[in-house]
Amino acid sequence: MVARRKAAVVGVALSDCGRVDDATPYALHAQAARRALADAGLDRSLVDGFASAGLGTLAPVEVAEYLGLRPSWVDSTSVGGSTWEVMAAHAADAIAAGHARAVLLVYGSTARADVRAGRRTGTLSFGTRGPLQFEVPYGHTLIAKYAMAARRHMIEYGTTIEQLAQVAVQARANAALNPEAMFRTPITVDEVLAGPVIADPFTKLHCCVRSDGGAAVLLVAQEYVPDCRTAPVWVLGSGESVSHAAMSEWPDFTVSPAAVSGRLAFERAGVRPSEIDFAELYDAFTYMTLVTLEDLGFCGKGEGGAFVEKGRLRVAGGELPVNTDGGGLSAQHPGMRGLFLLVEAVRQLRGECGERQVRRSDGTLPRLAVASGTGGWFCSSGTVVLGAG
Repeated sequence: MVARRKAAVVGVALSDCGRVDDATPYALHAQAARRALADAGLDRSLVDGFASAGLGTLAPVEVAEYLGLRPSWVDSTSVGGSTWEVMAAHAADAIAAGHARAVLLVYGSTARADVRAGRRTGTLSFGTRGPLQFEVPYGHTLIAKYAMAARRHMIEYGTTIEQLAQVAVQARANAALNPEAMFRTPITVDEVLAGPVIADPFTKLHCCVRSDGGAAVLLVAQEYVPDCRTAPVWVLGSGESVSHAAMSEWPDFTVSPAAVSGRLAFERAGVRPSEIDFAELYDAFTYMTLVTLEDLGFCGKGEGGAFVEKGRLRVAGGELPVNTDGGGLSAQHPGMRGLFLLVEAVRQLRGECGERQVRRSDGTLPRLAVASGTGGWFCSSGTVVLGAG
């Protein structure tokens, strides 16, 4: 029996992101993977675990082959945008149990370039089979599902469209500090409200950007940390949860599965939400940020609107900086953004973020972070608590 070991993130990287018209998804996977290994200062021969989803029929097999890897531990979990937080949890567990020594998580997508070129990408057509087929005749697109949930929160708790717009405004303020963000020009609440309606109550700026890009994260067992060129960021606790597929099976549109995954992650990490220095939350739409803040315990249920309206989410002067790179609303969103949350969280904890670097009230670097991904239409959630080495 191998003693349980701690797992640390020692390498993170993004591929070229934003507007990338001359690369394939496989090339973006490879670019991100090479950069993450270089970041850690480790050779790929150490990697015996691999996780990937979203590309090809046999994602971890095909991508591992492309990268020249022959892993003995693999994960192909696919639960939407939360996939990568769930995979990180599985990787940490595999390392702790002695089933792997180094696990590489990789993602890449040319979602934007494919649309511009008119290419079919094999994106799932939700609702063609199973119970979801009964929603299709009513026009329940993915964005409509999120919009309907947001409207329920507004009716139930008095949340205003101006409060939801504040999420977009503050994400853009953070993106303005990030040279890698797609959109950096500051916006106002009035500009958010004046945009074209995409799905009531969401206008265009309530919705994420569509970009190209890839990301990679390398986790290793604690005995390999001294061999790395970077300071370790430890996986302190994690949680995962699934909720529903059909909207009719969702008991409460104002409660996401982050209420479960977050509670589990904090309990297992032995920390409280009040101790967290910053948060990276999946934000395909503004409502996702607001309700995830509630469900992770940063404010009470129904208090999200009031919580976000006073600038709390900003890197500059915010009480709880959220989506410090600008998030999916302004930085990048290439199909599934969950892995990007982990990359940004690690960079922040290592103090590598330049103008957008989060600091505690005493000027020191942050010590604790949470990354929480959401998949589908609040169908799944994965939450990971990370701590500086």
